Amino acid sequence: MLHPIESSARSANVAVRRSTAGQAGTGTQQLDHLDDNPWHTGAACRRDEAGLFFAPSKEPTAARLAREEQAKQVCARCPVLLECREHALAQPEPYGVWGGLTAAERRVVLARRRRREGELREARRVAAPRRIAG
Repeated sequence: MLHPIESSARSANVAVRRSTAGQAGTGTQQLDHLDDNPWHTGAACRRDEAGLFFAPSKEPTAARLAREEQAKQVCARCPVLLECREHALAQPEPYGVWGGLTAAERRVVLARRRRREGELREARRVAAPRRIAG
């Protein structure tokens, strides 16, 4: 059985291959490098129990918090923490601890990013020079 990180990354690679297979000059030849050394091969969690990162059904709150804290401790020593976090935010991964963040924490990060992007767009719009008809 594949670790959830490996399974998710393989699914993403397959989806990319499928979406580019019909395009000229693309397909598996250009994407084979993704399988050569994907970011998740160096993940610290690959050596740990996958159940540490994903909640069992009907898990009591205290047990969930303790499990998530243990998972975050593994993430804290991980050399690919940022790649994992960005993967989870880009997908977005709806469950589990990814990149040291729970699903709820990732939703907060995504909401902040969306708000910040909106503020930047508005600032650019306001700062854009206006043409005077004449």
